[in-house]
Amino acid sequence: MPLHRLASVTIGVPHPEQTAPYYLHLGLTPDTDGWFATRDGGRQLRIVPSPTRRLAEIHLEAHDEDDVRALAGRLARLGVARTPRARELVTRDPVTRVAVRVTTGPPRTPPSVPPTPYNGPGRVERHGRAAAVCRDRPVRPSKLGHVVMGSTDVAATTAFFTAGLGFKVSDTVKDQAVFLRCSTDHHNVMVMAAPVTFLHHTSWQVDDIDEIGRGAHAMLDGHPERHVWGLGRHHAGANFFWYLKDPAGNFTEYYSDMDCITDDHLWKPEVFDGATGLFAWGPTPPPSFLRPDDLADLMVSSHHAG
Repeated sequence: MPLHRLASVTIGVPHPEQTAPYYLHLGLTPDTDGWFATRDGGRQLRIVPSPTRRLAEIHLEAHDEDDVRALAGRLARLGVARTPRARELVTRDPVTRVAVRVTTGPPRTPPSVPPTPYNGPGRVERHGRAAAVCRDRPVRPSKLGHVVMGSTDVAATTAFFTAGLGFKVSDTVKDQAVFLRCSTDHHNVMVMAAPVTFLHHTSWQVDDIDEIGRGAHAMLDGHPERHVWGLGRHHAGANFFWYLKDPAGNFTEYYSDMDCITDDHLWKPEVFDGATGLFAWGPTPPPSFLRPDDLADLMVSSHHAG
């Protein structure tokens, strides 16, 4: 693939000053100009003012200038508008109008994190008290894993990312969603069917399931309204998850243990029905997870903007 990672996302919210503290509490580090950094991925979230909450930009990284030029050619053959610059390409999904910026950069090698030892039947990997229960450091996401966006035409948006930008399909939820990857992660972008373009959630990787639990409990301490769904394990992607909600209404996900696809020949994309693809175990998702409470307002705002 010409691309190798999801570098960052820019989200628009009506009141950045009210939303920013949430992401500090989530474990991101503040930087300049509305940027926030993860532990290993650098600056990966930017918050900008917007009349309504929205996904403003997806930033991807390619290996080199030849890859950027190749992507510009693919988009040209699809008739998609693009602005090629030296070492950079700017375009938009024709359906959602979400901006996509591609720059060049070397793949990041994350620091080696020793696996968390877990005991099991007939298997003793740790001795004495589990170190995980004694952790007291704040939870810090290691990287931005993926972004999920609503589209009124899933097939067309999927074609933009696959035929235009070289993403690969990992799995599909029949008539509902497509999981797309530009790295070895199971998905970096998910496109879901929706009556209006909107940001469903951003997803932040932590080291293990204990960090998911610790992070979520810290986020919910004094803020029970932040809880959305979890703890559980997805089927598509197979990651553990816990979903929370920022003050603007955007969902965020702590996740760990996602499927990695290091050899395309050894991976077979599947088509799931809604329930099977959504989760393997966990509490039943609330209706607001699939259809956020402010979706009608976003539809009205989109109509007026159009």
